[in-house]
Amino acid sequence: MGSLIGFWAGTRTKDMIEALQLEFMRNALAAGILVSTVCGVIGTLVVVNRIVFLAGGIAHAAYGGIGLAFFMGWPYAAGTTGFSLLAAGAMAAVTLKAKHRADAMVGVIWAVGMAVGVVLLDLTPGYHVDLMSYLFGSILAVPASDLWQMGGIGAVVILVVTWYYNDFLAMSYDDEFARLRNVPVTFLYCLLLGMIAVTVVMIIRVVGLILVIALLTIPPFIAEKFTRSLRAMMVASSILSCLFTLSGLWLSYLLNLTSGATIILVAAAGFILSHLWGRLRAMGSIHQIQGTGSSE
Repeated sequence: MGSLIGFWAGTRTKDMIEALQLEFMRNALAAGILVSTVCGVIGTLVVVNRIVFLAGGIAHAAYGGIGLAFFMGWPYAAGTTGFSLLAAGAMAAVTLKAKHRADAMVGVIWAVGMAVGVVLLDLTPGYHVDLMSYLFGSILAVPASDLWQMGGIGAVVILVVTWYYNDFLAMSYDDEFARLRNVPVTFLYCLLLGMIAVTVVMIIRVVGLILVIALLTIPPFIAEKFTRSLRAMMVASSILSCLFTLSGLWLSYLLNLTSGATIILVAAAGFILSHLWGRLRAMGSIHQIQGTGSSE
């Protein structure tokens, strides 16, 4: 039985190596690495600032941009990015002006964005594209032109975070202290939501609109347990995200599964393992302390 499994795995691995000779597979790998790098950086800021719900709202509201792009005949990236930035701006205004009702208003924007997308797609004449690729991702269908767009967006996001790193650090851990130090917290908050919006547009092509929030939050959440600084957390999160994306892509190819969902399941498995490892470490520390106490 073991030899049969080994033979099957070896055969499929050989097929995977041969598949790398194909342009669409190389594009998929490049897209996975680009998206993972940006997810690690932005996802870290999302988790540390506790705005996961806002990020989810922006991600789902982006569906309105997809509908608008097809209805108006615009390029996908332009329509989706514009609508996502508009949704991010609305959420920033709501959360800054009416914090006691922010969750309800974000939910409204979330729902309206998706509803607008559905209605505009219904009104779009002619052939309708496969919308499942936008809901659940289609990393194998990423063209080379999109890679250049992803690379450009990723470079801008990383440069902005690097430039404002100390300010983001102050805002993330104590915004009141940051305001006292004349850090432009409101500007940085709006800037962060804007970067989340453009990052979402990148991620949709890889894991889809529905699974965006998982790739933004799972790797940073794991990295937070094993790092001691925001910069280290960003690096570890990017590495983990890349590992999950490439592993999920490989498994989806071997088992003929949907790539976006497989990537998220691999990330979820990593999350569970990291949680169990953390519990085991905590139990070991407790036993060590108890042993030291009893010996004394």
